Amino acid sequence: MAIQAHLVELERKHKILENELHEALLHLSTDDLEIAELKRRKLMVKDQIERLKSQSDETLH
Repeated sequence: MAIQAHLVELERKHKILENELHEALLHLSTDDLEIAELKRRKLMVKDQIERLKSQSDETLH
């Protein structure tokens, strides 16, 4: 189940980025570019998660 382990790791990374983004938004001094970068990275991880889930669904059918 290598896909499952990879999925768990990606979900962990997504949660970390979500927390970092939340913290950045709480601080008024946070640069808009930093916030945009966190959002971009979070979206990339989410896309990877969706792609893996789709691949694992295809292999089950």
